Amino acid sequence: MKIRSLFAALVFSAGLGSLASAKTLVEIAAGSPDHTTLVAAVKAAGLAETLSGSGPFTIFAPTNAAFAKLPAGTVESLLKPENKAKLVSILTYHVVPAKVMAADVKSGEAPTVNGKALTIKADGMGVMVNKSRVTATDLVGSNGVIHVVDTVILP
Repeated sequence: MKIRSLFAALVFSAGLGSLASAKTLVEIAAGSPDHTTLVAAVKAAGLAETLSGSGPFTIFAPTNAAFAKLPAGTVESLLKPENKAKLVSILTYHVVPAKVMAADVKSGEAPTVNGKALTIKADGMGVMVNKSRVTATDLVGSNGVIHVVDTVILP
């Protein structure tokens, strides 16, 4: 009986991941140990309040490992107050002003909050955003969705 209850609890909790979260996209990212650099960058850029707004947004969220691929010192430099405009430009290039679930992604261009378009390639091999691979999808929040990417996407 205990095993059956445990199994049911696991199935139920596993299914919750696909339901919309009451958390904003910023709160979801803040709860991820793989996105501490992104969250620090969003805060340094002054975008936390905006990205916690009603949206909807689709965020292509680079992992800490993605930020680590940048040349040495790049992240530290971008986090300095004097580089805020450049940081905002880079971060808003990761945000599409619409909620786009993985099942709805098609090859083509997607406009970003930055004003420039991303190039999306969706095929049997997965999804590429510019030269970044999508590694996890459909982290749904109250104001949109996060798709995790393995490379910082530069405008």
